[in-house]
Amino acid sequence: MRLPLLISLSLLLCAAQKACAQLAPADDFFHSGAQFYISNNVAQARAAVDMGLKLYPDDEKLKKLDELLKQQSQQQQQQNQQQQDQKDQQQQQQDQKDQQNQKQQDQSQQQKSQEQKKQDEQKQEDQKKADQKKDEQQKQKDQQKSSPEKKDGEKPEDKNAEGQPMAPGQMTPEEAKRLLDAQKGDEQVLQLKPDGKPRDPRKPVKDW
Repeated sequence: MRLPLLISLSLLLCAAQKACAQLAPADDFFHSGAQFYISNNVAQARAAVDMGLKLYPDDEKLKKLDELLKQQSQQQQQQNQQQQDQKDQQQQQQDQKDQQNQKQQDQSQQQKSQEQKKQDEQKQEDQKKADQKKDEQQKQKDQQKSSPEKKDGEKPEDKNAEGQPMAPGQMTPEEAKRLLDAQKGDEQVLQLKPDGKPRDPRKPVKDW
């Protein structure tokens, strides 16, 4: 029931609009469209001109206003397109800038990583050298400790007059002196010994 009623009302409204349009002259549509155009209400101006052209397709004023509306519509589309292109260009430039910034950040991060790696390697190398130097110093200390023990373990008679160790079979100056003194004592004993037989004390000594 409601749907047929709505259809009937719509038909009645259309018939009323057509009747009003037929009664309105072309100038009314033109002035109405012009007023909407001046107030920058392009949609209402477009509707008024389209309705006027349907009723008065040969009206020159309505045709000129129609062309003017079409030109404005084209200009508006071009302006909108330019704005969109400008936005796209700005967005593209922003994207390029973001990519460049990201690239710089990545390069900076990579450079920092390389520098950190070099620093770590240098620290390891320095630590290694320090450990080697410490080991060498410890070895030198151990050698210095062992050397006096060897010197203390040597016997005095094993050294010459200058305190240097003697080779096996070599005499010290004291031993050589004692040997010479012993040889001199033997020579004196031999010189004091008579060559002949000992004299018999019982025999008288000839005094002639």
